[in-house]
Amino acid sequence: MASGFGIHGGPGRCYPIWMDFSECMSKTEDPKKCADFRDDYLECLHHRKEFTKLNRFFREEKRQ
Repeated sequence: MASGFGIHGGPGRCYPIWMDFSECMSKTEDPKKCADFRDDYLECLHHRKEFTKLNRFFREEKRQ
């Protein structure tokens, strides 16, 4: 995580999710317990699940 500041000076869009993940990691002995927080953070950064769903939708729409 970088500074936590967004492009316009406020907190970045993923910063609150990063803080949840970071807090979980600092409080647990087993990092696997924080997998959901990690997945949420990575989705916030990269939108892979969202884009996959949209691509599937557009392919189906194009097929019809």
